[in-house]
Amino acid sequence: MMQEFFNLEINTNGQSLYEFTNQTKKWVKDNKFNNGMINISIQHTSASLIIQENADPDVQIDLINFFNKLIPMDNSLYTHTTEGMDDMPAHIKSALTNNQISLSVKNTELLLGTWQGVYLFEHRIEKQKRLIVLHYLGD
Repeated sequence: MMQEFFNLEINTNGQSLYEFTNQTKKWVKDNKFNNGMINISIQHTSASLIIQENADPDVQIDLINFFNKLIPMDNSLYTHTTEGMDDMPAHIKSALTNNQISLSVKNTELLLGTWQGVYLFEHRIEKQKRLIVLHYLGD
């Protein structure tokens, strides 16, 4: 049994989904991880992690539009408004999605479906520097 950690930094440019599937797969291959689990966690409370379709970019547009309608950027609705109109909505969106995801590795392959990708879901409208921690446990 072994474990390894890797910090992945992603610079975002506003609300969007930022795919990092290939970086994760490369880390698995480069380290020759055979069978085990990867826990992926984000070190922020105003962005999140999701697994989503990576074939049609319209899915990403619809997700962003849906969350913006569900949780509007309207400071009159919130008490916590010190960091701008997107701050509290970003925290709520993050609470409704994931701050960590676990994925299996089998025979050096990350087990994802054909159209699945791993994404950082940025909820803030300004540029951000995000830290994602990959933690592998296995052989």
